[in-house]
Amino acid sequence: KREISNFDYLMYLNTLAGRSYNDHMQYPVFPWVLADYHSETLNLSNPHTFRDLSKPMGAQTVERKRKFIQRYNEVEKNLSAQCHYCTHYSSAIIVASYLVRMEPFTQTFCSLQGGSFDVADRMFHSVKSTWESASRDNMSDVRELIPEFFYLPEFLTNENHFELGCMQDGTVLGDVQLPPWADGDPHKFILLHRQALESDYVSAHLHHWIDLIFGHKQHGSAAVEAVNTYHPYFYGDKMDLNNIKDPLIKSTILGFISNFGQIPKQV
Repeated sequence: KREISNFDYLMYLNTLAGRSYNDHMQYPVFPWVLADYHSETLNLSNPHTFRDLSKPMGAQTVERKRKFIQRYNEVEKNLSAQCHYCTHYSSAIIVASYLVRMEPFTQTFCSLQGGSFDVADRMFHSVKSTWESASRDNMSDVRELIPEFFYLPEFLTNENHFELGCMQDGTVLGDVQLPPWADGDPHKFILLHRQALESDYVSAHLHHWIDLIFGHKQHGSAAVEAVNTYHPYFYGDKMDLNNIKDPLIKSTILGFISNFGQIPKQV
């Protein structure tokens, strides 16, 4: 009925599911909504402009989906449980990497990295390359987005002039590289990105993504069918730490969760 925006609805669901700005390990999670980061102009009336919201990031391409299904069926020797993904779509390091150009997230990122910035080529430097990594290229990257991508242009600029390093191709890291349709303007990127979130296409398909992240496709047979299962440690409500007597095992699980993230509570 358009009585509430998609942004407000997603924030409400995140809050119900226990996500909070106060906890980087359970930070609000938002979807990638676009798949077009190369066009000169953004066409929000073209369905091909958008990401497939019915599929998790690990299943955005046929080949990638096949590989993750193969992993699930084979249960690689180095995995301790059957799952599609051993990394998560939202974690403290993902949040801090997106917001690394702003304090206090700069210090948070460095502390998580052992006191310094990461190798420049692994830093968040381009919206397009991050999408390509998370949707196609990197089997250990299935990250989604954070709310700031839809309202905060400042996180895309290096106003603090941090020395973030130099990539192998000689590019010095500074402001985040934006898609051509943003014309190099962070405010235009946020404006168009927010318009994409509130578009007719996303409004008509957003419930599919909500099923994956907050709903019935989180776990069980529906999650397996949707290629949407994660390591058991990520399901916080399924792990009863009070019954684990071995302190080493308990600390290992807690470390795993703090490093790799948690599935939101099912709503």
